[in-house]
Amino acid sequence: MNERRWRDWLREVFSLTWREVSDSMRDWRIIAPIGILTLFFPVLMNVLTRSTQNMFYERWGVEGIETRLLPLMLMVVGFFPASVSLVIALETFVGEKERQSLEPLLATPLSDVQLYLGKIMAAVLLPLVAGFVGIVAYTLMLWRQGMLPSSELLLQITLLTSAEALVMVSAAVVLSSQTTSVRAANLLASFIIIPVALLVQGESLIILYAGNHVLWYILIFLIVTNVMLVRMGLRLFNREELLGREIDELNLGNVWRTFRRHLGWQPWPSGSERGLVLRCLSWPLGFYLREVPAVLRRSALALAVVIIGLLGSALVGWFFARALPAPAGFLNLDAISEETFTTSLSTTTWLPAFTTWGVLGNNVRSLLAAALLGTFSFGALAVALLMAPLAIIVYVAFQVAWAGYDPLLFVLTFVMPHGILELPAAIIATALAVRLGATFIAPPRNMTVGEGWLQALADFAKLFVGVVIPLLAAAAWIEVHITPALVIMTYGR
Repeated sequence: MNERRWRDWLREVFSLTWREVSDSMRDWRIIAPIGILTLFFPVLMNVLTRSTQNMFYERWGVEGIETRLLPLMLMVVGFFPASVSLVIALETFVGEKERQSLEPLLATPLSDVQLYLGKIMAAVLLPLVAGFVGIVAYTLMLWRQGMLPSSELLLQITLLTSAEALVMVSAAVVLSSQTTSVRAANLLASFIIIPVALLVQGESLIILYAGNHVLWYILIFLIVTNVMLVRMGLRLFNREELLGREIDELNLGNVWRTFRRHLGWQPWPSGSERGLVLRCLSWPLGFYLREVPAVLRRSALALAVVIIGLLGSALVGWFFARALPAPAGFLNLDAISEETFTTSLSTTTWLPAFTTWGVLGNNVRSLLAAALLGTFSFGALAVALLMAPLAIIVYVAFQVAWAGYDPLLFVLTFVMPHGILELPAAIIATALAVRLGATFIAPPRNMTVGEGWLQALADFAKLFVGVVIPLLAAAAWIEVHITPALVIMTYGR
């Protein structure tokens, strides 16, 4: 019985998909661009391949042409026809609403998941087939010239094209379900096409300089992004709101009131008979004894993600220490003196000024940038930015050990005096930044996405000002005044 229900469930999804695809095939405004892009780009890439073949041959040889030029051309041939999927996906729900066909569609016995998956499949199917046709046509042209790509490369490009199209469609369907007009959806589409276009440009540069093996890592990143976007769309999709929303309205007053409500906290209980001093202390006591633990409990899952990321960064540091060992004599800790230590810090241009304010300002800016990037990456980039310095520390610690020094003593003198305060502050700030991004795909129970994000923003603001900055300030003072003295006392001549 379960298997029969599953078949019926899939049959209903495919019926909706076929209905949408049939409607798209009758629209010449969709079919014409797909056909033109499918036929034009293989011919254009073939001309470019032949015109630049000599240049690539002189620089990289025959192998360089196959590993750098052909992946780039195949990627372009598949991407541009597939990019039409963005136009189709933007009209999935809001277009139905403007055509007054949305209410009958939502009245069908299909579940929200069936409706959503059927719309996504319908939006991506035609452009994706066009992209595959373009790849096949270009491959045949290369075969006639004796430059047939490898089967692994063809598989990479096919999967990469599919993943990019699905990411664009998933994001566009979210926009279509949250806007009230096709015009508004098209205006917001720049937030999709610009990042994807930048991604394609980045892939082009990576392919030219590193070869096509890095495409597997990009594919994994796109798959994870697509899963998050689909989850986000399913959490945001609501039939009643879709029918009831008439205009896109931003009520700044309600936004501020909601943010201010989450920003406040209750004072620690203290009776009026306890005196003025205790009543004044009730607010900071309420913050540090009640509010901070409550925020950390709400951020428990994000804290776990950050800690797992830090453990992963330790593995990354160990891997690079094994793969890229420092040359012999590179580390000479016995030659450290107060003069050389101070000179090296002051002459390094990429480091901030080695003062308390300089170190504190650099750390605050880094964590705020991580919060901003985490908001637009579902929290992933915030964790990545914190992983980088720890991976470097682990890398250097292994190099110190292999150079004959005590790595534990190195960490205790160079890192731990200020790191014992700086690392907890960075972990808390990064976890709150992860919440800022993850709220879009997993809002708290009984909260809308907007209210959940405002709560995460208020929690970030409270703990950043009340906990993170004081810890970073103390760590910066120790890093400037205590850590150098310990280093010179331990390793100085």
